[in-house]
Amino acid sequence: MKFVQYLASFAAVALLFSVSAFAKDSHSGKFTLSDTVQVGSTQLAPGDYKAEWNGPANEVKVNIIQNGRTVATAQGKIQDLQKPSPYDAVLTRTLDNNTKELDEIEFGNHTEALVFVGE
Repeated sequence: MKFVQYLASFAAVALLFSVSAFAKDSHSGKFTLSDTVQVGSTQLAPGDYKAEWNGPANEVKVNIIQNGRTVATAQGKIQDLQKPSPYDAVLTRTLDNNTKELDEIEFGNHTEALVFVGE
């Protein structure tokens, strides 16, 4: 009987460590758009969104989520900042046709920014 208890305890600890290791690979942050912005081939209307990304820092896959539904996907990278961003910030760039494209998201009190790779 003790063997079963030890085995169950070991399994629970192993599961806990594997879940925490998996959680480190998945990152997310919330942001707000005040203007219509292009992400890949998708136009995002003004509103509140969540970005979730995973993968190596120089090549992350980004899912943009609104109301629990993925509305856009894009490629990006994580850029280290010299100091933590004092607030959330969304940076855009204007394309030749005057469309705004999502360029970078900085999350308040974080030393990393999510930079989008143009397509």
